Amino acid sequence: MTKKKAENFEDLLQRLEEISIQLESEEVGLEKSVELYEEGTKLAKKCYDILRTAELKVTKLKESLEKDLNND
Repeated sequence: MTKKKAENFEDLLQRLEEISIQLESEEVGLEKSVELYEEGTKLAKKCYDILRTAELKVTKLKESLEKDLNND
């Protein structure tokens, strides 16, 4: 997956793993390492945003369920 826009959490996470492997291999130069690190930080933020949105949805669903159960 090269510079292709990832559309879902799993794709973003997979790309992050690829970047991590490349950086840990120490086979890339400094410039490429910085580019990969920058890409990784952007992907990490997107993953965080997706997880935060999912967490908020789950919280709302849980609150709704608890409210329904308490009204019965």
